[in-house]
Amino acid sequence: MGRSTIDEQALVELLFERKEEGFRQLMRYYKDELVNFAYRFVGSYDDAVDVAQETFIRVYRFIETFQRGARLRTWLYAIARNVALSMLDERKRHGTLPMVEKDDEGEEHEREVPDLTYVPDRAVDSTIIAQRIQEALMRLPAVFREAVILRDIEGLTYEEIAEVCNVELGTVKSRINRGRTMLQELLRDLYEELYGSKQQ
Repeated sequence: MGRSTIDEQALVELLFERKEEGFRQLMRYYKDELVNFAYRFVGSYDDAVDVAQETFIRVYRFIETFQRGARLRTWLYAIARNVALSMLDERKRHGTLPMVEKDDEGEEHEREVPDLTYVPDRAVDSTIIAQRIQEALMRLPAVFREAVILRDIEGLTYEEIAEVCNVELGTVKSRINRGRTMLQELLRDLYEELYGSKQQ
């Protein structure tokens, strides 16, 4: 059953009533896309599953803080993003982020090494090229990576991304444009590596 069939308002009411069916529906509708988002962001399938699970736990614990009338999906992504960022911070504290990159303005951002043992969307991502795309995504600084993922992979609107990331709309547009430019440059280099010539 796809997202288009969801009655979010009815689902929210079930969640507020703490009905078991509500949480079953929540996980059935949103687990795959949250795992996919988290995988693209943190680069590890096991960690992505943990992010999704922790997101659902926080929904259960804090559903009373959800504002009726807001988009449930946007709220879920905001929670998942915060969980993922905490996970990346934890990796950094434990020395599992071995690389730091500087952006064009000289600011340092952590760079994560992706786990390519799992690739979602198997019909497409089973190819080497798709793995390289994920690797390139993981080389983007987190603020640009999340913006590109949320817009170009998860399909959120600019307004939804601004809400998820708690930033101004102009910042969202700037990060998406910057992230796309950086990703295109990375993929141009990867294309040359794979095929021996520059992408035209």
